[in-house]
Amino acid sequence: MEIYKRVTLLLVFLTLSSVNTSSNPLIPMDGNNPTSYCLSWRLAIETNNVRAWRTVPLQCMRYVEAYMLAGQYDRDVQLIVEQVRVYLNEIVLPGDGMDAWILDIDDTCFSNVYYYRLKRYGCDPYDPTRFRTWAMKGESPAIQPVLELFNDLIETGFKVFLVTGRDEETLRQATVENLHNQGFIGYERLIMRTSENKKQSAATYKTTIRKQLMDEGYRIWGNVGDQWSDIQGEYSGNRTFKIPNPMYFVP
Repeated sequence: MEIYKRVTLLLVFLTLSSVNTSSNPLIPMDGNNPTSYCLSWRLAIETNNVRAWRTVPLQCMRYVEAYMLAGQYDRDVQLIVEQVRVYLNEIVLPGDGMDAWILDIDDTCFSNVYYYRLKRYGCDPYDPTRFRTWAMKGESPAIQPVLELFNDLIETGFKVFLVTGRDEETLRQATVENLHNQGFIGYERLIMRTSENKKQSAATYKTTIRKQLMDEGYRIWGNVGDQWSDIQGEYSGNRTFKIPNPMYFVP
């Protein structure tokens, strides 16, 4: 009888706890340790199950900081680049000079984590004016595994196209210099937003650019970006690879 009472009380307690925590899905199961929720949240955004999110949940700021700076992000990027290399080893290039590879720039080639540290790792809303000021400094460091991949692509014979949402008029010179000082040398073309496509969503703009490249006769073997809008849509390439980014979302 005593055991029966204890089991009954335990079931009642678990039921009440479940109701209390599930009433708001943004509240972590352990209110003193939000890591569990933040880990689930990051998984959801990286798999594109949470879309059009504007800011990082405030309770996840320290989690995102630790993820970006304490080594796990670097290990994740390294693993993704290793998978790109597995794919590269399967490719036999025709050798006609029309084999293309697309790379995004921000938080794919460059890291902007130092800028986003000032924006509480994405807890503050995106500020285009301040980001432009940051980008004009030309101080974004290379993401080292992607730089190594870039050099491997060049050596293998791919024509590498850098396709970015950065503004052509205000940021081209700073971007070119930043690419050069970080070792991104030898790419085929740097493609940036112009007045013609300024109002397009990132996904529409990048799809249009990829179509133009294919219309020129290029075969897009691979496409790497940190946003789903970099790699979704038509003409995305034979294979796409997503670099993790829990700090912001670009539609």
